[in-house]
Amino acid sequence: MQRPLERYFSKRNIHRATSDYAGQRFSAIREKLNRGETVYLAGISAAGLHNTGVALVEVTSTNGVRLLCNNEEERFSGQKHTDRFPTHSVAELVSLLDTMGLKPQDIDAWLSAWDQPALYAAFARTVLEEAPASLSLLRNRMPQINLKLLDRGTRAAKHLGRALGLSSPVPLIETAHHDNHAWFSFATSPFSDSGDPVMVVVLDGLGDQGSISLYRCQRGEMTQVFCNDSVFDSLGVFYSVLSSTQGGWTWLSSEGRYMGAAAYGDGNRATNRYYAGLKSIFDLRPDGQVLLNRDLANWPRNIGIPYSRELERIVGPPISVSDMWNPDAMLRVEDIHHREDTQDRLDKAAATQMVFEDALIHIVDHFIRTTGSARLIVSGGIGLNAVGNMRLLEHFDEAYYRRTLNRNERLHLWVPPTPNDSGVAIGAAYMGAYLCGARTAQKIHHAFYCGTPPRDADIRAALNATKEVEWLSLGRAEPEAVSDFMAYMTAHNGIFALYQGAAETGPRALGHRSILANPCNPKTRENLNARVKYREAIRPLAPMLTLDAAKRFFDLSDGASDDSYNAYNYMVLTAQARPEAREAIPAVIHADGTGRLQIVRANTDPLTHAYLRSLGRRIGVEVAVNTSFNVAGPIAQTPQHAIDTLLRSKGLDGVVMRSSEGVFYAVWSAVQQSRLPQWLDAWQDETGQRLKN
Repeated sequence: MQRPLERYFSKRNIHRATSDYAGQRFSAIREKLNRGETVYLAGISAAGLHNTGVALVEVTSTNGVRLLCNNEEERFSGQKHTDRFPTHSVAELVSLLDTMGLKPQDIDAWLSAWDQPALYAAFARTVLEEAPASLSLLRNRMPQINLKLLDRGTRAAKHLGRALGLSSPVPLIETAHHDNHAWFSFATSPFSDSGDPVMVVVLDGLGDQGSISLYRCQRGEMTQVFCNDSVFDSLGVFYSVLSSTQGGWTWLSSEGRYMGAAAYGDGNRATNRYYAGLKSIFDLRPDGQVLLNRDLANWPRNIGIPYSRELERIVGPPISVSDMWNPDAMLRVEDIHHREDTQDRLDKAAATQMVFEDALIHIVDHFIRTTGSARLIVSGGIGLNAVGNMRLLEHFDEAYYRRTLNRNERLHLWVPPTPNDSGVAIGAAYMGAYLCGARTAQKIHHAFYCGTPPRDADIRAALNATKEVEWLSLGRAEPEAVSDFMAYMTAHNGIFALYQGAAETGPRALGHRSILANPCNPKTRENLNARVKYREAIRPLAPMLTLDAAKRFFDLSDGASDDSYNAYNYMVLTAQARPEAREAIPAVIHADGTGRLQIVRANTDPLTHAYLRSLGRRIGVEVAVNTSFNVAGPIAQTPQHAIDTLLRSKGLDGVVMRSSEGVFYAVWSAVQQSRLPQWLDAWQDETGQRLKN
């Protein structure tokens, strides 16, 4: 089936990486690199699937691959997880090229994040394998697949040409979806220089060939050792279906919420009354494979009726799509003393998480036994399950390696800041570099790559255009002074946002688009969730902290210690809190006694690091509450987005904004009462420093 699809797409200027066109383009780029010239490769996710965007990398023969930007379309369009063509992201990329003295024609190749012939063939194969019942999938589509938008993906080359202002389509070279997840994650990891084999596990809802792929990487080479060639034998789809139909939220919004809810349930496999029945939904084979039990799961045949009668007997009936986001249907931990079924629903969440962890550990266990490796990278959307990542480190410890391999070793783990599809445009660009012969890349130490830093003129224009805000220019104040003022507000239980530099790429705010608050106040979580973010109480708040504070309050795993505990930089890995943490920083300790850490470094984010050091002097801990600067939408991207987000939130005291020229602004709502201007006066009186311009 793939051959006719290849011809169909090639007529539309979309070529597979194995095509003659791609071979000729890669050969020309290799020659350019061999001459010592710089190459620019762009990645694009525009196949009609969620999380579209574009990325740009610079490649040289001496320095390898360097990431320049990863523009996520949702940040510019305002539509979370958007599946629309990334028009705004392309425009932002053109602006970046202009600042570099480059034009779109200077990009040597455009790489697509999906192999569409393989994707279409996999979907057709899935429907045929489960026919005739699966024909309903063509009517009740999977939430991740919109057939109409997939059709638009066939015209991506034409859309790209128009977006770039060119008179003809731009040829696209398609990379395998899981390949680009894997190579980017390995190339930028702390393990890329290791001479020992590195395991890369790519697990998500679906790829363009399967949903579970395993890779062995060593000395700059990547080999796929397994792909399950199945859309529905998927840990990601399992978690999405259960979290949405039991939690009451839609796919892509339900998974993180359900993971948070699991912490309130019975996490003991021996006593959880749903675990024993639910675990049979997966057949864990001796060869490491994970097969979905179709006697329980009906979604391979009809996503609109996802449960069999037996699964409904185990966990109860599913919440229908029409009831998603209905307040009466959604799981709310605040109802635990009011609704009789709330604790049962929380126990189901815990059972789902444990069944997921069983399957994840099963896959990794077999991979370790067959490779003998002690280094693992997890990528794909499953990489956002921070609790599951922690369980891997707990399970594959020194005792496991002594018992299994007779070695004094333990598992070392790394997860990139963009394991989900917010990173596939990056992955496509990196995969293109790999196919052109580039084997080295700069390691990832931060995630500030989405869009360009806001210019002073853009901030002022947005402020002057919005009558509902008041603001003060703090001029080119010393960052240490501004950071201490921020710490002063935090010490007085202020809740404010920090808006600076290029935005974080990926689903987590990490100090450039963050809402910050006092971790020592036990009421912070309630106030922030209810009055600032308007979200469920089950959602945990994350600790942003210095490395010293992380070691003080959490049990950091030796398996995450590579590159100075780089694995804890991106909120993709939880850690068990030490006993004193719950009393000292209660707002960032979740119900299960864990925290999803973000360690901040002075060399990658000096302002936020200085703020944390100031907190140490003012409240006694170098820790802050950190949550994304968004309210009912994507993380704020532009200055206007930041102001609009401030005005949507009734509990936010203000925003500290910093332009690319180094000018600071203090901004607050003119229609809501704010304590920010009074705090500024009081701080100036206390310190004798002046910030007002």
